[in-house]
Amino acid sequence: MLALNAMPVTPPRGLSEKVPLAGLSTLNIGGPARYYVRGESAEAVAEAARWASEHELPLLVLGGGSNLVVSDDGFPGLVLHVLVRGVHAAPSDGSVEVTAGAGEPWDPLVERAVAEGWAGVECLSGIPGLVGATPMQNVGAYGQDVSETIVRVRVLDLRTGAVSDLTREECRFGYRDSRFKREDRGRFVILAVTYRLRPGGAPAVRYADLERHLPAQGGAGPSLADVRRAVIDVRRRKSMVIDPGDPNRRSVGSFFMNPVVSAAEAERIEAAVHRDGTLAANDRMPAYPAADGRTKLSAAWLIERAGLRRGYRRGNAGISTNHTLAIVNCGGATAQEVVGLAREIRDRVRDRFGLTLVPEPVFVNLEL
Repeated sequence: MLALNAMPVTPPRGLSEKVPLAGLSTLNIGGPARYYVRGESAEAVAEAARWASEHELPLLVLGGGSNLVVSDDGFPGLVLHVLVRGVHAAPSDGSVEVTAGAGEPWDPLVERAVAEGWAGVECLSGIPGLVGATPMQNVGAYGQDVSETIVRVRVLDLRTGAVSDLTREECRFGYRDSRFKREDRGRFVILAVTYRLRPGGAPAVRYADLERHLPAQGGAGPSLADVRRAVIDVRRRKSMVIDPGDPNRRSVGSFFMNPVVSAAEAERIEAAVHRDGTLAANDRMPAYPAADGRTKLSAAWLIERAGLRRGYRRGNAGISTNHTLAIVNCGGATAQEVVGLAREIRDRVRDRFGLTLVPEPVFVNLEL
């Protein structure tokens, strides 16, 4: 429960009741919020948080809704939609520091960085959602993580009511993880993020999947714009960009994280799939170096080898026809159908490989 030290407050401006949440989620699933308010400034966010604390209401902080699975029953407290806007760029020791409000759409910010020639986020093109989610999830794609560029995160501490800046080190980033998701889940509301980008820097091309989609350069390396176009093209082919005409559009993107295991565990799994003939003797299981000598495996590959294919359906929820990692609302799906499919995927991978996949999205008022 919140413990903001402030005098009692009147209801926040713009407070609404029984607001459907399905339309505020890219999965297009979810019941109503008991209360809902838009926080378009730091002051409005703090005011709404104080009101929720005073009335002992659970608080759900909402951004772009691209990483949420909301219960069919909705949310029994206050949904605070953080929509703080504004972008400011300033030179800093040969770099440029870009500070963006948590409510700024993420991809237009990446588009601007690429147009300005600022390297550091080009591989994160086409990702839906808002700026405020990027440090929360340590958003990453194609070998590039947002934590590589984050300098500081401005937060409202719900325990004290204080607004302060956390450094990159204080955010304690991990693979698709941070203190905001882990030990301090629910403590902070992210208000703004500052990124340090490299004017004239070379783009990051670390994945063969991305390199294959880049045009031949004749000796010159690809530009930031080339990489952005290639990333968006790859994501579109996998239904990982929001396209109104795509039947796979209602999703939260990758539903499970790629598991990071010890080198010995990776060798065990590869040996097992060689023994049972799943993998030919001369073939290798997809695996990538990770921190501390560990190995990152492909969750999509594991799901497919557990017998689940693209297009598989369970009621009105299904696996995307373009990407095994995406669970989609095929039309009229309930949260329970999505969770049921996610459990089946998790359990079949665990039974087949002895690994338990970890979901990426946040579950609101329900459990996997």
